Amino acid sequence: MFVFKISRKISLYISRICNFFLIKEQGVKVGKYCVFKGKIYFSGKNSIKLGDNVRINSGKHFNVIGGNTRTIIRTIGPGKINIGNGCGISNSAIIAANSVTIEDNVLIGGNCKIFDTDFHPLQAEKRAKNENSDTKTSPILIKKGAFVGAHTVILKGVIVGENSIIGAGSVVTKNIPSNEIWAGNPAKFIREI
Repeated sequence: MFVFKISRKISLYISRICNFFLIKEQGVKVGKYCVFKGKIYFSGKNSIKLGDNVRINSGKHFNVIGGNTRTIIRTIGPGKINIGNGCGISNSAIIAANSVTIEDNVLIGGNCKIFDTDFHPLQAEKRAKNENSDTKTSPILIKKGAFVGAHTVILKGVIVGENSIIGAGSVVTKNIPSNEIWAGNPAKFIREI
């Protein structure tokens, strides 16, 4: 137990240094009183903005639910990521080729994937030639107070309503109204809150 506590403290110290330099290098705008535990992968010059009091866990030492997954917050091309005040994210990947907006007080559980792009075209011949110029993208909006359960995937074009809850392991392919619980693959309405 003692060795675990020492290795965790060393890991936390090293991750703080790495995060500091990566945030500076990538031009990430970080609000006040943010807490980062573990090494976070930020990528996308001047295209990522975090509000105040954002908490991000990355790696097995800081949230076992997400396994050994690192948190990745990355933009591609003209993509933008805006994360509001008071949000919590654990061991998840958020990728934007268009835009991902996460409003205030949203919680994102361990090992979630939020992708506003298909990454590759649907046509096999274009994929074979690595032609990704007409890959489909569409903005994602997660409204304030929403809770995204662990291991959930949210795909392009989705709006998650205020205070809604998405059950663990769901795949969200369409909009979720405010104050509702959805779950499943694909996610379906369960009940109102």
